Amino acid sequence: MKLQHEAEYEQRPRLVRPVSTYSIVARDMETGELGVAVQSHWFSVGSVVPWAEAGVGAVATQAMADPAYGPLGLAAMKAGRSAPDALRGLLAGDARQDIRQVAMVDTLGRVAGHTGSRCLKPAGHITDPEGQFSVQANMMANDRIWPAMDRAYRKTRGDLADRMIAVLEAAEAAGGDIRGRQSAAILVVSAQSTGKPWNDRKFDLRVEDHPHPVEELKRLVRLQRAYLHMNAGDLAMERNDFETANAEYTAARASAPHQPEVRFWCAVTLTNGGRLEEALPVFKSVFEWDSAWAQLIPELVQSGMLVNDRAKIKKILAMVP
Repeated sequence: MKLQHEAEYEQRPRLVRPVSTYSIVARDMETGELGVAVQSHWFSVGSVVPWAEAGVGAVATQAMADPAYGPLGLAAMKAGRSAPDALRGLLAGDARQDIRQVAMVDTLGRVAGHTGSRCLKPAGHITDPEGQFSVQANMMANDRIWPAMDRAYRKTRGDLADRMIAVLEAAEAAGGDIRGRQSAAILVVSAQSTGKPWNDRKFDLRVEDHPHPVEELKRLVRLQRAYLHMNAGDLAMERNDFETANAEYTAARASAPHQPEVRFWCAVTLTNGGRLEEALPVFKSVFEWDSAWAQLIPELVQSGMLVNDRAKIKKILAMVP
């Protein structure tokens, strides 16, 4: 029996966008997180290929891409279809499935991939049900790209974002897109939905146009990870768990050592938590980078975002070079 969205798909006009590219969809077997990462010689590839929803699944739609595979595939999985069933249902209603390349993984790790017979070659995919991932590529420099991606995901350690970035790097090292490179994207969502999609997206990063998009995407992942550590530190401070907070803030600064804003807000939170002596050297490093940050101190006090204690504020401002 067809779901309503599958019937609608059979009747709608077909969008064709030549997003020749390589990508991975995966479920992290330890955390349950779901993700997609992609690179292409196509402007803003992240607006077309990657789709994911916490507690549901992830989709990559490429080659002569129909973006509708993304939301409709997620709708099918949300309705209870497995990733293989969802993909089969949409392909059955697509008269141009031979030019599509699509991969899906659901929240239980069931995975499926499709490479149409008329996809620009070299083209192919490797789907690993046990590893709960699929890698796919088309219009590549050679047919070694997707096997290299498969190996990279299997051997790389780290969280899902790290492993998927390693897959993109492996594809580049093996030759990549025959046309070169332009844009890249990564999308990682939580294992379970909180009902607040903005909180469920752990990584939602896009490089729209760059001479080295994978390298730039990797930098942005490191920066995003710093802010994730900051958020975790703030939550720990709310619980008066200073040991955890300090560990998270230390990790945040390590992930983004040249980002003064990370250091500044860590210092503000430490101060508000009664740990001024730990915060002072952090403030000093920020003010040495740019003394303009010190101008925010009285404004934060005025707004109630920084403790209103004249002696503490004096000590903070004494850190200005």
